[in-house]
Formats: sequence, C-alpha cells, structure tokens
Amino acid sequence: MVLLSLAANSTHPNQHATLEPETTTVKPTARPLPLFVLNLFVFTLIVVALGNSPLLAADRGTLVREAILYLSPDTTSNKLAQIERGRELILLDRSPKWLHVEALLGSPTPDPAFVFEDEDRGKTVSGWVLDTGVVWASTPNGDRILFGAAVDSEEEASRRHGRRGAAQDALRLYHRVYDIFPNSPLAGEGLYRAADIQWQVEKADTQSRPSAREKEAYLREGIEEQSMKQVMKKFPDSKWAQLAAFHLIDNKLCGDWQASSKCPEKEADIYEKYVKEYPQSPAAAEALYNAASRRAALIEIYKTEEQPKKTELSKNQAIALAQQLISQYPQSDWASRGQTLLFLVQQGVPTYGNAIQ
Repeated sequence: MVLLSLAANSTHPNQHATLEPETTTVKPTARPLPLFVLNLFVFTLIVVALGNSPLLAADRGTLVREAILYLSPDTTSNKLAQIERGRELILLDRSPKWLHVEALLGSPTPDPAFVFEDEDRGKTVSGWVLDTGVVWASTPNGDRILFGAAVDSEEEASRRHGRRGAAQDALRLYHRVYDIFPNSPLAGEGLYRAADIQWQVEKADTQSRPSAREKEAYLREGIEEQSMKQVMKKFPDSKWAQLAAFHLIDNKLCGDWQASSKCPEKEADIYEKYVKEYPQSPAAAEALYNAASRRAALIEIYKTEEQPKKTELSKNQAIALAQQLISQYPQSDWASRGQTLLFLVQQGVPTYGNAIQ
C-alpha cells in the first residue's frame, strides 16, 4: 500500500511542475482477510507457541511400574484395568498427582507385546493413573531409565522364581526405548533386545513341537522373522543388524540330520557365508565354530556313505575353519572350543555319531 501511494503522487520526469495538473490521491480501501487465512494464521501462532510445550513433547510415554487405571482421579473410584510395565500411554490431561491417559492393553493370550510400526494390537482404555513411575519423551535420561528397567525385568525373568510376566515386561520396555527415543544411542540395542527375547521365546516353542525333528526346514514351523528384519531395516549398518541376521539362520537349519550329509553340508555353507558377509559381527566366532563343527561331523557321515574323497576333504575343511577361528577370534570362548575341535579332528576322534574308539 505504501508503494501504491508513492506511485500515485509521483511525476513523469519529462513534465514540468508548472504544467502538472491538479490530482487527488485516492487511498485504496483495505480489504478484510478471508476467514480461512485468519484461521491459518491463528493455527500457526498456536503451533509456534506450543512447539516447546512439555505437554506436546511428552504426549507418549510408558510405565516402569505396574499401575491401576481408575475411572476418575480417585483411588476409591472404579478400577478399569491393571497396566503392565512398558505399555504405551497417551497423555490426555493432567491434574494434581494424576494423569488422564489412554492406555494400550494387550489381550491375555497371546501377549501382543512386541509391535512394529504402530500399536495395532490389543485394546485401548482411557482412565486415570497416579503421576508416578511414568517416563515421557521429555523425561531427562528417559532412555536410560527405560533401558535399566528392561534389564531389571530381564534379570528377574532369568530367576527360577522370578516375577511372572517379567520377560514380556522386559520385551516391552526394550521396545519402548526405541519407540519413544528413536534417536537415543540405546535405540538400536533396545530394539534388538526386544526382538531377541521374542525370538528365544518362539524358538523354545517351535522346538517343543513334533515338527521340530523334521529333516527339511520347510517342513517345520518357522520363527516369526518380522522383529529381526525390523532391526536390520532400522539400523542396517549396526552390530544389532548383524546379530539379527545371525538369528534368521535358525529358520534355515534342519531339524534332525538323520545321518544324511545334505543337512550339515548346507548348514556349514550358510555359516561360512555369514562369516564372509559379517566378519566383524559379535556372532562371527560362533558362526565359524558352527561351520567347523559341521565339517567335522561330515567326516563320519561320509564314511558311512562310503565317500572317502569327501571324508578327507571335510577333515581338511574342519581343520582350516578351526584354525581360522583360533586366529581370527582368539579372545572368544568359541576360539577355545575351536581348539578342542581341532585337537579331536587331528587325533581322528569322531565328533558325530556313536562311534567309540
């Protein structure tokens, strides 16, 4: 508008002041802003004003303790549910000593604790919990608090008479480290440890089934791989991704070899390939030992199949792999086991079957 007023009062450079006709400056009428523009402006101001609000920064959290969800902010009101450690909370409102939250609760069987991209399992219940033991995204050292609580629960689960449900508590808490603090240095390890707990539980379950003894891997019910694949996707260049890749080998292994050379041959190849792809992996030494032990087992299996050339080849391969293990990973327990394996193979002691010298 200022530019428009100046233009109305300006003179052409070729005109003389004495010849300039008298003019009247007409000020433009200001038009009201459209309603949608005003609404957008107000919304922008609100976003900017609340951008650093603790409420918005801490709208998602979780518990490091068990809690009762009440109908109203009063311990004498109706109890709606019991919330386990690691369950996700969405903050709706606050009052003195109380939090109005939306809690995601899992169905009792099976426990849908581990989720991936979103919380799409279980049911959601709104209610009030006491404002204690809740970690939000804005909680100082919140990632370390959750990780420590997860370690405590995992330790509790390992005890003979540990707290019931402690393993699932640990799984959820580890996952929340990644979920609530995705940029934390502990996020990758948290996601992996959650996946590892789930993997071990499912592995024990699958191995207890009759199909676990099937020779071919495709005849057995495999372990759910999504959790491990998520670790590899989210942290592709980390040791946690390398460990996740090692777990996935379980689904490729035979059940019972049934004294056939096909299974140990395939498995040895798989483990050797893993070591070549991930030589710096924390699981590389174990993979190398597994490959060497299978080559050693093939020595006896090829004897029963009357394949002397393959028997000698397997012996040489087992020795080479054991020596590589000892040389490449000397400080690991697997190197010590490799030393024992090397001694037995060089002495001609069978490492597979029931043969007694």
